[in-house]
Amino acid sequence: MTPRTTPTASAKAINALDRTLTYRLHLLHKLTDADSQGAYPEHTGLSLSDGRCLATIGNFEPLSVKDLAAQANLNKGQASRAAQALADQGLVRKEDRPDDGRGVVLSLTPAGRKLFKRTMQLIAQRNDDIFGCLSPKEQGTLSGLFDRLIAHARPSGQAN
Repeated sequence: MTPRTTPTASAKAINALDRTLTYRLHLLHKLTDADSQGAYPEHTGLSLSDGRCLATIGNFEPLSVKDLAAQANLNKGQASRAAQALADQGLVRKEDRPDDGRGVVLSLTPAGRKLFKRTMQLIAQRNDDIFGCLSPKEQGTLSGLFDRLIAHARPSGQAN
């Protein structure tokens, strides 16, 4: 019979991984994205990535590809490919920036605006599905806590 040992501090820390904020946020992200991967094509005809970019452009237009990347949490290459895919589908208009011939300004076309409305309805429904287990008061508290965490994590002087 072997003697039983007590866990060390590092073993306890490893066992507590599933209680950390980053682990739990990542898990929630994975669980909700799994459902969204199917919901976006079914309800909008767009991939999850393109749907998120369409929603971002519709909410913050007009914006540059660099701004799209920042607002949608993408790198510039991903944002550029998404903007081009949406433009190729006739959903986004790309116009030369008047102050910089190398840059473009992104805005929704009439067809893009129509799909944007459906996309925002899907986003609202997905949000309700995810947070529906919380009371309105709990949702407000969680929202405020997220605002504080994001402000705390954001480098000084960096805007949204």
